[in-house]
Amino acid sequence: MNLERVEELIRELLIEIGEDPEREGLLSTPKRVAKSWQFLTHGYSVDPHEVINNALFDTGSNNMIIARDIEVYSLCEHHMLPFFGRCHIGYIAQNKVLGVSKLARIVDVFARRLQIQERLTEQIAHMVMDVTHAEGVGVVMECKHLCMMMRGVKKQNSVMTTSSVLGSFHNEEATRAEFMSLALRSGR
Repeated sequence: MNLERVEELIRELLIEIGEDPEREGLLSTPKRVAKSWQFLTHGYSVDPHEVINNALFDTGSNNMIIARDIEVYSLCEHHMLPFFGRCHIGYIAQNKVLGVSKLARIVDVFARRLQIQERLTEQIAHMVMDVTHAEGVGVVMECKHLCMMMRGVKKQNSVMTTSSVLGSFHNEEATRAEFMSLALRSGR
């Protein structure tokens, strides 16, 4: 990302909306916003396979593994406003398990791009399947979207839930039901 160019664009945007970029409170805003956008979209410059960093481990087990309540922060590609919530990932290992922190890193790589929640959910599921060669993978995401809360329909309590199930999670109803029950259990 060309930070200087983004600063120029933010400066122009401030003028366009009727602000004075020379005003004391806005003097450093273009630089801060450019750095913020660099962070919020750094997923474009990261290879998701590199975040795994060889954290795949042999296992003799094929039990269901679930990581719940992984925090998600992303930007809606339609309005470039944040959406945020929780991601739950489950998989049944065949020969390899993934270091648990790598699941959160996979979420972050794809979330740090302009997104729609549906695609984000699928990208995470496919990446976990690709890396682990699991018997099955399930991902459920529950998010609030500021594009629905701050503008448009202005619904403050709406939560969008998406899921992506692959392999045995897709093909076997009991496996999918077990995952959904464990991932979405109440009492948070």
